[in-house]
Amino acid sequence: MEGITTAVASESDLDAGIAGGCRCRTIPPPGPRAGSAEERFRGLLEAAPDAMVIVDDAGTIRLVNAQTEALFGYRRDELLGRPVEILVPNRFRDHHAAHRDGYTHNRQVRPMGAGLELHGLRKDGTEFPVEISLSPLETADGLLVSAAVRDVSERKAAEERFRGLLEAAPDAMVIVDDGGTIRLVNAQTEALFGYRRDELLGRPVEILVPNRFRDHHAAHRDGYTHNRQVRPMGAGLELHGLRKDGTEFPVEISLSPLETADGLLVSAAVRDVSERKAAEERFQALYEQQRHVALTLQRSLMGTPPAVPGLDTASRYLPATQGAGVGGDWFDLVPLGAGRVGILIGDVMGRGLEAAAIMGQLRSAAHALAKTGMQPRQLMHALDSIVAELDGPDQLVTCCYLIVAPDAGEVTICSAGHLPALVAEPGGGVRSLDAPVSVPLGVGDHLHQQTTVAVAPGSSLILFTDGLIETPAGDIEEQLDALIDALDLAFASAHDLESVVDKVLSSVLPANEDHHDDVTLLLAQLPAAPLASTVTELPATPASVSRARAFLAKSLVDWGCAQVADDAQLLVSEVVTNAIQHGQGPVRLLMRRNSTELTVEVSDHSHHPPQPRLAAADDESGRGLILVETLAGSWGVRPTDDGKTTWFTLLLGPV
Repeated sequence: MEGITTAVASESDLDAGIAGGCRCRTIPPPGPRAGSAEERFRGLLEAAPDAMVIVDDAGTIRLVNAQTEALFGYRRDELLGRPVEILVPNRFRDHHAAHRDGYTHNRQVRPMGAGLELHGLRKDGTEFPVEISLSPLETADGLLVSAAVRDVSERKAAEERFRGLLEAAPDAMVIVDDGGTIRLVNAQTEALFGYRRDELLGRPVEILVPNRFRDHHAAHRDGYTHNRQVRPMGAGLELHGLRKDGTEFPVEISLSPLETADGLLVSAAVRDVSERKAAEERFQALYEQQRHVALTLQRSLMGTPPAVPGLDTASRYLPATQGAGVGGDWFDLVPLGAGRVGILIGDVMGRGLEAAAIMGQLRSAAHALAKTGMQPRQLMHALDSIVAELDGPDQLVTCCYLIVAPDAGEVTICSAGHLPALVAEPGGGVRSLDAPVSVPLGVGDHLHQQTTVAVAPGSSLILFTDGLIETPAGDIEEQLDALIDALDLAFASAHDLESVVDKVLSSVLPANEDHHDDVTLLLAQLPAAPLASTVTELPATPASVSRARAFLAKSLVDWGCAQVADDAQLLVSEVVTNAIQHGQGPVRLLMRRNSTELTVEVSDHSHHPPQPRLAAADDESGRGLILVETLAGSWGVRPTDDGKTTWFTLLLGPV
């Protein structure tokens, strides 16, 4: 193979060109068989896709192929016999001979693209990036080196464009291999983490992870290399980065897998969200402050229902978890005297401070109206007029008012569009109270109806607002059935009303406590039946006063309560006298007692309530009601459908 020479480039040739020369040897012409082998070798050389340059151990070019001519711009005869440094840029030639000598001693195959930045020099003086693979060829006449030269200008240009895009990215870009080693970063990474680029390249990516997360980070990396899914920025994860100075900061990271010839790379775009997190914290603090103010205002408007003797209650009000939290729910307990209690529950449609403000107005009005003792349907008509005068357009309000007469075992109820009231009877299940439901308040003129239903002593009334059972995707009837089932289970297993309320709420409300409307739940348990009661009807004549006294005295003796007979007879005389003189007969006298109190009710058919007045010194009348107010434990007047009832109570001492 006459004229063949070799060129050598060592692995340390980072910025060097292709290969250079040393001394040359001439290989004698082969025989016929050798010539045949030489032709086959030349054929393989010409068929190679890369430029092939074969040099001897002196660095003299002995053989090239057509791709070499095309790549470097020389004719073949211009290269053969010339030092290989003709193909090496001038700035690398001084060191190239030493690199060749180093390779002749090592004689190792260096694969294409072995991490070296190499350049070639064309005949026209232009430089271009190349990759070179070197292979030693041992021959009878000495060492030859085969150099396969590949132009990587396009790939380098693509890499430069990629690097340009990387540097232009607004976020810190960190590219790591599947072993977690940092392979590439941009200037934003240096600025964000405080490291120089050379301090990061080749280091584990955990250098950027706070210490408390490092133990688990490798497992997370391994999991990602198996999934290889794009994870968008801010994918609901609370992540932190670690700067060189040891400070931590919150970050968002988007991950993208990059499949390359050298294996999987992962591109991580890292964004510092410190300012946004600080703004979110300020906003959250402001939101919590405003929410606290709104809830305080709502609770102030809602008021605290008083404790009612003889009526065991349990209640919960839960503001909505969305928005300001406030809404239009309210409930109230109104002692009406003589053991009777008014129970109000309502819901102003809508949310926010406007609904809460309207709720406050309606609650105050409803409480004041209920204190007059008016019937439930009358209260609803009065509230209807109030709602019609509110500023809000098309304001709708649902409301339910019940008057509980525990001693009589009755509940009088009127509902304006509200969800049904439920009752849990001792030893029985939970059911709806059979009562008519009219349209909500604010719809317009409509006759609201009331009804009186019997309720067994010891039963529990259950009142609630729609936030407890209504869901955007649920059916209201199905949700109501689910509530009744939950109440059945709770009453069967709980020992008191507070436990029942807790069990029901945990069963019905979402597990994550995420509810979009405020929730109100009220339970009221009626007391046991009175120890004794009796009633008589008297004509509206003066003789009925003495008959009433005698009836009362006998009943008190029978009940073992003679110790209050004197005060009771004096008071009943005054009340019955007023009913006869200023009312219409007949007069009904009702007495009942429990363990602590005697209640006396006198009913007549006049709608005009008695009016206390200050009597002059010489007046023979006008002192009766003053006397009642002085001696009675409590007293009052309430209207009825066919008149009024005047009542008073006396505390009973030890029997």
